[in-house]
Amino acid sequence: MADYIKMPTLGFDMEEGTMGGWLKNVGDPVAKGDILAEIESDKVTQELQARSEGVLLAILANEGDNVPVGANLGIVGAEGEDISGMMNGAGAAPATQPATAPEPAAESAPATAISTPALAPAAPPSQVPADNTLPGGVRATPVARRIAQEKGIDLSQVVGSGPDGRIRKADVENFVPAQATTPAPTAVTPAPVVVHEVPVGPNSYEEPLSRMRKAIARRMTESKTTVPHFQVTSNIDMEAALALRKQINASLTPEEKVSVNDLVVKAAALALREFPNINASFAGDKIVYHNDINIGSAVAVEGGLLTIVQKNTDISTMSKVAIDHKEMIGRAREGKVMPADVEGSTFTVSNLGAFEVEQFVAIINPPNAAILAVASAKKVPVIVDDEITIGVRMKATISADHRVTDGAEAAQYMQTLKQILENPMRLLL
Repeated sequence: MADYIKMPTLGFDMEEGTMGGWLKNVGDPVAKGDILAEIESDKVTQELQARSEGVLLAILANEGDNVPVGANLGIVGAEGEDISGMMNGAGAAPATQPATAPEPAAESAPATAISTPALAPAAPPSQVPADNTLPGGVRATPVARRIAQEKGIDLSQVVGSGPDGRIRKADVENFVPAQATTPAPTAVTPAPVVVHEVPVGPNSYEEPLSRMRKAIARRMTESKTTVPHFQVTSNIDMEAALALRKQINASLTPEEKVSVNDLVVKAAALALREFPNINASFAGDKIVYHNDINIGSAVAVEGGLLTIVQKNTDISTMSKVAIDHKEMIGRAREGKVMPADVEGSTFTVSNLGAFEVEQFVAIINPPNAAILAVASAKKVPVIVDDEITIGVRMKATISADHRVTDGAEAAQYMQTLKQILENPMRLLL
């Protein structure tokens, strides 16, 4: 039976991907795991793998098309199979234009139509009447809503080209406000993003932002301006943890060796067992608590950074944590990350210890409620039994969402993390 090839998700906030070139032609045999094409999102490029076997019967999205997550890219089935119903069915997109995202049963994300302070254009005659059950009373894709908000466009004035008049990305990008003679009603608009004019002289040059850098700029700005951060710092004695790491690695292959970050990630996960508020997410009028503890680690890649996610970290062995990290980091730096590598984090660790960093604070990675910033473990003078001696200390700082947790709880979490790393045999239990 024929199956659709669908646009995968490469991160919780991914809304669409760009099709790369197809590596198979219509009529070519397909085996499970075959690479069919490349998909590019804001942050990663992924090889699109076949999940069924047969023959590539149809291509529904072409190179360069921007396709919503979950939309159909192609069809795989038995040679000669009749797929005419699938070509005309719901969700299928013609090969000459981007696929259209399926209409959700109900749009529940809070959104407000933004009116421009200029003159209100008259509604075009072909415009679909407002529907009060939808955000702002209009049908629009998530991408179209975001672009409209960034540009200050009133979506009620945009004519949609999608099914049932749904407003798509191209409709917003091509929208030109009409002139009118009556002033628009007063509306509260969000403060515009300040963009400084920077002169480009003979000793300067400019380059447009990459998709990854645009995504980082957008997400970090949203986090810093909408999430009430607070920070708590601990100074951790790392001598016992580093000694244990040395002992563990003495008997392991290079692929299995444990890094300092592996130790910190495992300790962070164990500490989260006692603090469910920190392993949670703020969701408007409720808090979502996660039963699984999945630790994300920020990884520097060309042009920016990615967060790879080690699943069920609190119940994973140290060797599994280490192996998972090496494999995912390798794929991230080769541009071959898989969807599972970047999905599902409930807490994030950002470790700059390799760069001789004394201390730093990190910006929360939504929808996580907290992020741990880890600095270098250094030899420093310390006082033990009223005597000055040499010790190894590492500063770690948690940035937490004050809507989900409070200072005392974050401080208690850092105490627990410190106790685990200073008594590291708990990492092996």
